[in-house]
Amino acid sequence: MKYLYKTALWVSIFGLLAFFFDFGFSQSKSLQHILDSIFFVVLGIGIFSSIFRYFENFKLIKRKVFIFDLLSIAFTVWIFYMYLFVGVPFKTDFLLENPIWVRIAVIFTFIREFSEIKFNYKRTLLNPAQLFVSSFLLIILLGAFLLLLPNATYTGISFIDALFTSTSAVCVTGLVVVDTGQYFTEFGQIIIMILIQIGGLGILTFASYFSYFFKGGSSYENQLALSDMNSSKKIGEVFSTIKYIILITLSIELFSSILIYSSLNANDFKSQYDQIFFSVFHSISAFCNAGFSTLSNSLYESGFKYNYFLQLIIILTFSLGGLGFPIVSNILKYIKYRIKKILFSKSRNLGYRPWVLHINSRITLITTFSISLLSFLAFYVLEYNNTLADHNSFGKAVTALFGATTPRTAGFNTIDTSSMLFSTTMMVFLLMWIGASPSSTGGGIKTSTFAIATLNILSLAKGKTKIEIFRREIADISVKRSFAIISLSLIVIGTGIMLISVFDPDKNLKDIAFECFSAYSTVGLSMGVTASFSSLSKLVLILIMFTGRVSMLTIIIAVFKKIKHKNYRYPTEEITIN
Repeated sequence: MKYLYKTALWVSIFGLLAFFFDFGFSQSKSLQHILDSIFFVVLGIGIFSSIFRYFENFKLIKRKVFIFDLLSIAFTVWIFYMYLFVGVPFKTDFLLENPIWVRIAVIFTFIREFSEIKFNYKRTLLNPAQLFVSSFLLIILLGAFLLLLPNATYTGISFIDALFTSTSAVCVTGLVVVDTGQYFTEFGQIIIMILIQIGGLGILTFASYFSYFFKGGSSYENQLALSDMNSSKKIGEVFSTIKYIILITLSIELFSSILIYSSLNANDFKSQYDQIFFSVFHSISAFCNAGFSTLSNSLYESGFKYNYFLQLIIILTFSLGGLGFPIVSNILKYIKYRIKKILFSKSRNLGYRPWVLHINSRITLITTFSISLLSFLAFYVLEYNNTLADHNSFGKAVTALFGATTPRTAGFNTIDTSSMLFSTTMMVFLLMWIGASPSSTGGGIKTSTFAIATLNILSLAKGKTKIEIFRREIADISVKRSFAIISLSLIVIGTGIMLISVFDPDKNLKDIAFECFSAYSTVGLSMGVTASFSSLSKLVLILIMFTGRVSMLTIIIAVFKKIKHKNYRYPTEEITIN
């Protein structure tokens, strides 16, 4: 049986390679027949592998994955029946008339077989931080090679531009060196969309949950490692946390894509399929705070910059993605609690007030709301007679709100960014640097870091030796991490500005700084100079985007070996600061 499972795994990997070869290159009829034969061999072996797995251990039928396997086997048998007894092409069957369904079945076969691999995170040579960093590197390189495939672009692409685009997508940044809509084919845009989704959630999130789902459990060591990577407070809740992350993401993206579709004018698209693809692409890009758009000028494009309903949907979507999964989950829990309290307050004694909304959620929500409100008012006043001049009163408010919230890692633009006043640009610098919330799809130093730094200043001004808020004391380790993140961010951004000014001395310093802040905070807003940078400058931005996404602190933790806690303390000395 072991040989059958190993064979199924390697055949599914070969099928995956054939899948990319099929879509990445133009095929002759004879070669297409060979690829189709490979796909059916993969599906056939996948069926036998799944069936024998249940014969070997009949207890597996009690697991939830049995339903998935049953549907997969039934669908695959149906495909075989259609090929053998109905014939090709399937003009009588709408579902199988498009061969994409066969390819999708091959992908699911690969996922099914790959998920059966027994992989132990704690027994690898890499610690959780190194695994996290390595997973992003692997996906970036894989994405770059996929974008180099002939069918991914209309005219071909250089390796540095493919690497830049892949890094920008995986790191959910949105900076581009080529026009996404005009340069990449539909296949290339789908690759970018998948890279954005994987980059927003993390490949280990998907891989771990699929493994848990198909095998029905996981080792304690794996749960311990995943709790470090996903910031789970309880080891036993690791996979439930991952499940909620995936469910929340897909639910919001689905709902957002439906709203986006309903807000669009059908006359702006060649077909209904293009309208659906636009909706799905921008929904994923918005929730993951990627900022990628199939439009040449993002939402500043003619026909979209006055679509205020679309802009409000995009704002809501990237705001939810920027809040972070723990915050969104906690908000949903709080709403559920409030509804129960309203419905059952008369019949139940709810004399106590449980701490439903955590301190993390309170600090994040207050900081996010305060920054958004102040930046909205500032943007509205400063740009009223400038970039907002062409809009009506309602349009000015929506565009100002968009311009005030998108710098916090969303990356979409409804105005000409390079036309902003200098004072507004300086405000955008600060907003980009602050970024989104922790454990979100956004970047930056994060709102919690900014909040802790501000609270620390207030505590020092009042003569306090500790930070207290909402009847809670902020842990010293959180304060240390916050100031480490702030220092490291300025070092990375400053080094990037210096290097690019050396490699491209003809570029304006403000433009260089804007691109570097945008890259580190994974924002994607640009002054329009990214494509004109030299290869070395693009490489610098690639490194900045990667560092900003995985965090410089995580990279340092991955490099340095942890020392064991020693039970002693040296005498304390104060250092002269000012």
